[in-house]
Amino acid sequence: MSKAHYPDKRTFLKIGEQVMNLLFPPTCPGCGVFVEKTGTICPECWKQLHFITKPYCPVMGTPFTYDPGDGFLSGEAIEFPPPFARARSVVAHFGLARSLVTRLKYGDRTELAPFMAEWMTIAGKELIESADMIVPIPLHYRRFLKRTYNQATELSRNIAKRTGKPLQPFVLKRQKNTRQQVGLLKKARQRNMIGAFIVSEGEKVKIKDKHILLVDDVFTTGSTVRSATKALLRGGAKSVDVLTFSRVLPEMYEDPSS
Repeated sequence: MSKAHYPDKRTFLKIGEQVMNLLFPPTCPGCGVFVEKTGTICPECWKQLHFITKPYCPVMGTPFTYDPGDGFLSGEAIEFPPPFARARSVVAHFGLARSLVTRLKYGDRTELAPFMAEWMTIAGKELIESADMIVPIPLHYRRFLKRTYNQATELSRNIAKRTGKPLQPFVLKRQKNTRQQVGLLKKARQRNMIGAFIVSEGEKVKIKDKHILLVDDVFTTGSTVRSATKALLRGGAKSVDVLTFSRVLPEMYEDPSS
């Protein structure tokens, strides 16, 4: 007598996804129109996203207007060398990209995190491959209690789920309840973030000699990730790479709404 063959777990998950799509048809995260598959974006919204692709600075991840050749660094990387090894972002931070970040960050739209994390996984492939763990930029506990979630943790959780990399959401602590960065110019942002982060003694063993992938929603002037990177390195990390969904490009630094 032949053995009965039962559907495997993957088949059940696929059937479950199809049922959910029938009950709750997937919509574009940009405008809300119906799309074929969850996590996809409609053609009209796709046109509004400015993806950051090569050629770009191998350190800062800022795009070049032409290909200067291998190893060529941006002026920012030369004039203000960052403590992190590499930074990568998916899209330039304006238009729809800014709207997505704002809705995730302030509008309780955590359902946007899987879509954004999927693109971060693609843009940060080389960073993720060399990372030992994923660490999100933390909120101060007072801000967390007010907001009830941390957008960087939501993104990190979805990246970890997709890649299998360990998530360590508590190794980095925001010890200083900094002013909101929105509306501050570059120098004010830098002053605001001095001494903002710390790795507590009990958490240092987790990051000792480890390669860290530091995750946030948007890279503006880099003040936040620079401060967080310094704290991780002081705590014993071997290196830190930075991955964000969007990136304010250098020519946008003086935009106070960023």
